[in-house]
Parts: sequence; C-alpha cells; structure tokens
Amino acid sequence: MTDTMQRIVQARRPDGFPVEEDFRLEEIPLPSPGEGEILVKVTHLSLDPYMRGRMDDVASYAEPQKLDETMGGGAVGEVLESRSDAFAPGDLVLGYFGWASHGVAPAKACRKLDPELPPSTALGVLGMPGFTAWAGLEAYGKLKKGETLAVAAATGPVGSMVGQLAKLKGLRTVGIAGGPEKVGLLTDRFGFDAAIDHRVHGDAKAMRGALAEAAPDGIDVYFENVGGPVLGGVLPLMNLHGRIIVCGMIAWYSGETDETGSIPLQKVWRMALVKRLTIQGLLQTDHTDRFGDFLTEVTPLVKSGQVSYLEDVAEGLENTPKAFFSMLKGGNTGKQVVKL
Repeated sequence: MTDTMQRIVQARRPDGFPVEEDFRLEEIPLPSPGEGEILVKVTHLSLDPYMRGRMDDVASYAEPQKLDETMGGGAVGEVLESRSDAFAPGDLVLGYFGWASHGVAPAKACRKLDPELPPSTALGVLGMPGFTAWAGLEAYGKLKKGETLAVAAATGPVGSMVGQLAKLKGLRTVGIAGGPEKVGLLTDRFGFDAAIDHRVHGDAKAMRGALAEAAPDGIDVYFENVGGPVLGGVLPLMNLHGRIIVCGMIAWYSGETDETGSIPLQKVWRMALVKRLTIQGLLQTDHTDRFGDFLTEVTPLVKSGQVSYLEDVAEGLENTPKAFFSMLKGGNTGKQVVKL
C-alpha cells in the first residue's frame, strides 16, 4: 500500500466563474485511521453545483470551503483499513472524502453500499441528488394525479429523478434542458411528456411561449434548479395555488446577470399574491431523517429499471476542476462523477 495520497485543495477565492488557478493538486502523506475510523481508497467522487457556493467566503447554509484544505464532497471507495466493527477491508462505502485519492472518516459517518448496484449510484440516483428530488416532492410538492410539473436541468440527477417520480404519480411532466441531445433524452429515456430546449428559447418571452405549448393547462409544480430566463418563462404560467420548490439557481452561482430573464421584483410578488403561490426553499439536510425511507422506496425502482439514470464520468483526479467547470456550464449529461 502506498504511503502517500493526492488531493485537490482550493488555493484561492474565485473572482466570478472559477478557473484552474483557484485549485491546486497536492501529494501528502497517507493518513492513518483513529479509533472508530476507516481509511478508504476512493474510486469515484461526486461533483455538485452546491460546491461552487462553498468556494466563496460568504454566509450561507453551508460553511465556506477552507483554503488549502481538501475540496469537500461525497465520494465512494473501498475500505483499506478499519478500526471499527461496522466495516471490514474490502467493503464499499460512501463518505465525505472530497476531491482526493484516499480519505479517513468516522465509521458512523459512512454508509455501506449495496453490492448489487454500481458504487457510483450512491453519489447520484441513490445519493444526495436523488434524495433531494424525492425529499422536495414528498415534503412540498403536494402532487396530485393529472397536474402538470415542470423542472429545469431535467437530465441532471435531481431533475431526472423529479420528472420520473412525478410521472409515476400520474402527473404530466415537462422537462427543460440544453441542446438537442439532452432534449431527446428527456422523452426517450426519462419518460417526460414534453421537452424544451432552453438554448433555442433564450429569453423569458420565448420560454413562456414554449412552455405554454408544452403545458396547455398551466403549471402546478415547478422544481427550480436554474433561475435565469427559464424562471422568467415559468412564473406567468403558474396555476392558482401552484408550488415552486427552489432547489438551486445555477445560472446565477458565479454572479452572472441575465437581462433577458429578469422579472421586476414587484411582478414576482404580485404573481405570488394573485395566484397564491407557495415558494419553498429546499435543503435536503432538513430531511435526512427520511433518507432510509427514500432508499426503501427508490432502490427497487432503480434495480427494476422503473427509474433510469445517467452518469457523466470524467477520468482522473487531475481532471476534476475541468469537469467541475463543465458541469457548472451544463456540459454534463447526467450525474457528474470523476473516476479515479
């Protein structure tokens, strides 16, 4: 076994969209697990939009990423050494090991993986993104058969799960994604009733027109992952007592502006008032006590193929920043992971 490991640290705070110089690849001594801990060799690590927010030193729902420390994030791998009765060498586990080739973590903070499924599924469809979708719909969706649900970033691990779960409950589903390949996946692989390419409909007015055709009875539930012109197109079509679940706003994470998608604040509040909308922020960490329920319900659906998933796999720890940049710009198709 090697006596060193590699990791990527945040070297500085980004100024706008992150660049290569904001990160640094390091080689450091391999740590040893303490009592109740395990040492893991990482096989796949997760890249998620929330990581961009943590790179800034601002108050938010999660602590900022510390400079010169391993970039945080979920990862899966094989146990090399265990000082806990809960795990043995060779076990496949999920833990918060970050952008690194190896990691040490308390055994109680890790989860043993189902050997019947690829380990990487614990980072996506059966991990935090899939759970985010399930928890948001369960807690705030109030889904009713025959209603219409729309979701942006719909080929991603959250959006695709949202659409498939809503479809299983009898809703009409409208997916929004970027580019003809992704739009095709929405209907052909994920079973959406209608699909819209936001790159073709680049401003709020155009989005509204496309959405009106895809959702002729209006929109009852909007699962927000993007912001920007998509949100500008959705809001006027929300039905009375509609629900908007705010999960992310990737279009604005690096301080971007979008004049074509802007809606005056007074119009937003008027829509919320007149249509009696419920606008609910979603953090999956508020619902972790139900993660077991999520796995019980969704794992059989994944194994049977009733819930489909896609993974976009980058190769090599050194290529993690490039894969991260691409994901932030919508360059990934499916859940973005890095295989080490």
